[in-house]
Formats: sequence, C-alpha cells, structure tokens
Amino acid sequence: MGTAPEPARELDFTAATSLALQLDFSAPHPRHFGAPAAEMQPLRLGDFEGEVVRGASCNCSRITLVPHCNGTHTESVSHLTVQQVPLQHFVPLGPMDALLLTVAPVAATSSGEDSDPSPQPQDQIVTRGALLRAWAPFAAQGARALLLRTGARPETDNPPYLSRQLMQELVSRGVEHLVIDLPSVDRARDEGLLTAHRIFFGLPPHSVDRSQAARAHCTITELAHFPASLADGPCALQLQLAPFSGDAVPSRPLYVPLARGSHP
Repeated sequence: MGTAPEPARELDFTAATSLALQLDFSAPHPRHFGAPAAEMQPLRLGDFEGEVVRGASCNCSRITLVPHCNGTHTESVSHLTVQQVPLQHFVPLGPMDALLLTVAPVAATSSGEDSDPSPQPQDQIVTRGALLRAWAPFAAQGARALLLRTGARPETDNPPYLSRQLMQELVSRGVEHLVIDLPSVDRARDEGLLTAHRIFFGLPPHSVDRSQAARAHCTITELAHFPASLADGPCALQLQLAPFSGDAVPSRPLYVPLARGSHP
C-alpha cells in the first residue's frame, strides 16, 4: 500500500488542477518513440459487439495503449530493473509538499552542461543553471516533489531532455517525485543508457538490479500538462495512479494550491 500522508499545510482543494493530458482516442494524441496510437475499440465476444449505436445493450470498450508513450504516466526504478514492484508502494496516498518551477530548454551546445551520451548539435536541454535561477526566489523552500514546466512542445522526434547536472542537483536537494511535461528525462535516442533516469533513481550504469538503487522509492512522471495560469512557487502534489501493476502506469498528477493566507 502507499505510504501515509505527510502533514500538510492548509490547502485549497477547490482550486486543484489536473496536470494530466486528456487522452482523446478519436483525436491526435501522443505516440512518442515510434509507438502506435492508443486505441479504444468495442469489445467483440461472439454475437456481442459493445456499441449501443450498433444495437448493443450497452457500450463496452477495449483500450490498448503504451503508458510510456501515449499520455501522462508515472514510473519507478522498475522501468530499468528485472524486479517489478508496484508503484503504489512508493507514492503517498495524500498530498505532499511541492514546488512548481518554469525552466525553458536551451541549445545544448552552448549550455555548458551535458548528458551521456553527449548531446547532438540540434539538441535542446534543460539545465541546472536555469533550474537554480528559477529556484532562487524560493531559496528557503525545499521540495519533496518538483513540478518542472519547460513549456516545450514535444511533438518532434527529438524533444528536449534534462542535463546530467540538473538531475544531480535534484538528487542533492532531496527531490523524490519529479513531474515534467516532456516525454522523457533522457534523450530519445540515447543508446539505451537512460543516464538521467539512473541518476535520479540512484541506479549504477548498466545495473538491472533494484537492490542496487539508492533511491528506489522515487518516481518520475512524464508528459504532464501545466496550464499557463499556474504560478511558480510552493504548492502540493497528489499523485493519483491507475491501480495497475507495471513499470509505468497512467496517472493524474493533481496540483493543489496553498489556501489563501497559508505560508510555506
């Protein structure tokens, strides 16, 4: 089961905002890394075809999707290891202290930061330097959860990703739950190294053994959507997960603002 809720500041759940992409099966939607589109088809069993419009007594659909590629999802170190442990073991049931920051990607070649493998000339990365500048106005604010808004449009086959130095900074600051609006914290074509993932989970290069992960309790949520109306600063995050097993599951990160007059 999930961990117990941490003591929370006064929150305004009436103004909570979903950070999940709305997945409309009949409209264009994410299909990153060459994955097929998600599909919803009527269930067909013998003479039954689950569509009222076709004369069935009820609608009954079969859904096919790839959580990593087709929408907002949360993943754990199980993404990289032989051992599979349900995400629900690591995600608090209630809200947790969080910080929303906006950090724009920059050209990798002029950033002074890197990744493994090395960035290509056309790459855009999100840097530690930009993170520190965005965090500076909230210097006294720690964050168990960090909501990182890049504002990038990741429809391309080479979306921005996070620098090695930025991931190391998150670890040093004790961030346990990261939410981003990118398809991955790593480069789309990274030779299978998944360096940023491994830094965040504390998993040594090439290891597939969960017992070697120093931060196996942490999670990464990708392909979130941050409305422009949300201001940077302290808030709370409630991670709502589909009750599935697996290395990644569809999720709804819920942004919860502090109640008026509540202080970080």
